[in-house]
Amino acid sequence: MNIRNFCIVSHIDHGKSTLADRILEYTNSVPKNLMKEQVLDQMDLERERGITIRSKTIRIKYKALDGKTYILNLVDTPGHVDFSYEVCRAMICCEGAILLVDASQGVEAQTLANTYLAKKIGLKIVPVINKIDLLTADVDESKKQIKNILGIETQPLLCSAKQGTGIKEIMESIINQIPSPAGDPAQDLEAVVFDSFYDSYRAGVIFTRVFSGELKPGKKIVLGQKEYEIQELGYLYWKMCPAQKLSAGEVGYVIAGIKNIHDIKIGDTIVEKSSGRDCSTYTYSGLKRDISSIKPFVFAGIYPINPGEYDNLRMALEKLHLTDSSFQYSPVSSSALGPGFHCGFLGSLHLEITQERLTREYNLDLIVTSPNVVYQVKTSEGELQIDNPAKFPAWNKIDLINEPYIKATIVVPNEYLSPV
Repeated sequence: MNIRNFCIVSHIDHGKSTLADRILEYTNSVPKNLMKEQVLDQMDLERERGITIRSKTIRIKYKALDGKTYILNLVDTPGHVDFSYEVCRAMICCEGAILLVDASQGVEAQTLANTYLAKKIGLKIVPVINKIDLLTADVDESKKQIKNILGIETQPLLCSAKQGTGIKEIMESIINQIPSPAGDPAQDLEAVVFDSFYDSYRAGVIFTRVFSGELKPGKKIVLGQKEYEIQELGYLYWKMCPAQKLSAGEVGYVIAGIKNIHDIKIGDTIVEKSSGRDCSTYTYSGLKRDISSIKPFVFAGIYPINPGEYDNLRMALEKLHLTDSSFQYSPVSSSALGPGFHCGFLGSLHLEITQERLTREYNLDLIVTSPNVVYQVKTSEGELQIDNPAKFPAWNKIDLINEPYIKATIVVPNEYLSPV
């Protein structure tokens, strides 16, 4: 099968989106008049801040040195820890990962976290040292860290995504090192939802990876506990392109008239109705548990300045939650601020980005309360988990309050050990 599904992962600012740009240029996957920096980062916030917030998938055709034409499905992922959920779900649809390391910074926290996650899922890791053109680049030290800290014995590739050097070698390594997807189109259908969004005209649009069987227009499927009929499907090129089918190993989109956005959950399995299979027999349930185990750490209240915009805020939060299950919300009411929502985020940047998106994309004027964490409160009546200051019991009933703390392992060279 001449297909390779891979993602690009690294610590923040190590050059993932720039490398994705060079790969798309090298393969002529984006029209020249549309090519620009961070071409896959389509949100204004991403371009302004120079960071990737949401994972992006694009299908590429590449003619390798062996003379064969391959289909590559590239997933560009965020590097910031607040968006680790995006990395986790991106890996669902991949067999391999390009692990990018900045030659001037070496292995950093998210490099380590993403390596562990990729190994846990069973991805083939292709290490690449980027930014070798910088005066501060230390390629030899970066190689040592990749081997000693990450435990990767494979010799890293060298590149400068900014200058476009080393791209051919990376492309050939994707073909030669990352395995082709397993799965038989003749077997029962099993596809996994790894992303989705809501279209005002076509309702819920699902991004899926097919592990076995085939998806075709008109086929009746089961997602969750509900039945649907596929109206349209296709590939994720520079834009969505309709196709006649999606077969085992392929990545694409599916439109099936899913009007209730709560019926779409990342990690759910799509099976064929006629097979009679129970979706709970999901082969990749471990991955789904990894996704569902990602819980908010920072909480804040979000209230509309105009109480009449409460329903608009609720609908906006529903649409954001569709693409980001790590973001949670529940309705609350404040005597001072009126009706609103108590929201949970993975971190302060996650909160800040969500607030900006609500303001820009949905034209909402909001009041956001100061962020707080979950407190463990011991009282005379028992132990409580408090994520909202308004829920604190009376002070005369409180025996002890515990705050979260970080249990960390700090890896430093010997010469810096004393100052740290």
